[in-house]
Amino acid sequence: MHFAQLPQMEAAAVPADGLLLDVREDDEWTAGHVEGALHIPMGQVVARFDELTAKVGEGQRVHVMCRVGGRSAQVTQYLVAQGLDAVNVDGGMLAWDAAGRPMVSGPDGTAAGAFVL
Repeated sequence: MHFAQLPQMEAAAVPADGLLLDVREDDEWTAGHVEGALHIPMGQVVARFDELTAKVGEGQRVHVMCRVGGRSAQVTQYLVAQGLDAVNVDGGMLAWDAAGRPMVSGPDGTAAGAFVL
């Protein structure tokens, strides 16, 4: 599968109750993330694959996100190859923020003002 064939979805179209996998690094996550998202940095996805599959319900799609969409595209490609229904969130957190979708920040997930994504 080439990136051009990769399943993608606009940030505004991600269902509010959808399973969101954030593959950014810890400092990026702390700066701002989607409340309820599963955070597994890209470099840990293979080692923590069972943690992800434990969260995926039957027929549930995994919406994969990073800052702008490059890392999440790679992870989406891996997840699809493993048989999961996964889709890359086009534009990542930057597109999420631009669409006015809600975020939280800080290690405790408290709401904050301006995000440094």
